[in-house]
Amino acid sequence: MVSKLKAAIPYVVLLLISSPLLLFYGWLFMSSFATRTLGLRPLGFTLENWRFLVEPLPRRPDVWIMTMNTMILTLSFTVLLLFIASAAGYALSRLRFAGRRFFLMMTLVLHAFPSVTLLIAIFYVLRALRLYDSLLGVALVKTALDLPLGIWIMKGFFDNVSWDIEMASLIDGCSRFQSWYKVILPLIKPGIAALAIFAFLSGWNEFLLPYIFVPSFKNQTLSVFLRGLISGGGEFRFVDYGIVTAVGVFYIIPVMLFFIFTQRYLLTIYAGGVKG
Repeated sequence: MVSKLKAAIPYVVLLLISSPLLLFYGWLFMSSFATRTLGLRPLGFTLENWRFLVEPLPRRPDVWIMTMNTMILTLSFTVLLLFIASAAGYALSRLRFAGRRFFLMMTLVLHAFPSVTLLIAIFYVLRALRLYDSLLGVALVKTALDLPLGIWIMKGFFDNVSWDIEMASLIDGCSRFQSWYKVILPLIKPGIAALAIFAFLSGWNEFLLPYIFVPSFKNQTLSVFLRGLISGGGEFRFVDYGIVTAVGVFYIIPVMLFFIFTQRYLLTIYAGGVKG
């Protein structure tokens, strides 16, 4: 009995810590189906708040087009970040070249540098490359800003792979690229999954870059759309909280599904070696 109580203590602590968050999501879900709210209490039941799924809101773009735009931006950013960060992380972990330590230090400096101060320079660069008001332009900028952190994450996982495994693959006839792609990458699936989840969440929740660099309705994302639901110059008495909460629930569903399908890769731990 005592052992069972001790085993239950961590779960009780986790439940207490997560209960405010669970209550918030519960309130958000119930409010999305409520006719009105009295303080924090959702009252009534209606599906009218979800009408945006079948017809666009007045003076607003279609939510499915914005969902597709958000997915394109998120997946483009995720793929670019995974490929570049894994290649750069491997090179910085395995290769020894002049300026390697300086490059590593500069990536930390760039990551610590406030990206908001670069917005004017980014605007001129995107306009010169004819990528202003383009989801591809935002994806490239987002990748460049988050790449330092991605490189350090991937380098840490590459550092934990034994050199003996890589040397064995090279002796067996693999090229450096084949060793990276066929041998090393499968061993760091938890690192790839961790970076993929981070990239997907960061790309899906990105607001500032699309808001500034994608002004047209046809390329609008869900995060910008959510902000636009606060009308009347930001006066909260004009906010339709039923629609806002419904769009909020719709907005978090893809993130939850993505995490459910990828979190098992975070639990994958490689244990192995080479023959003596």
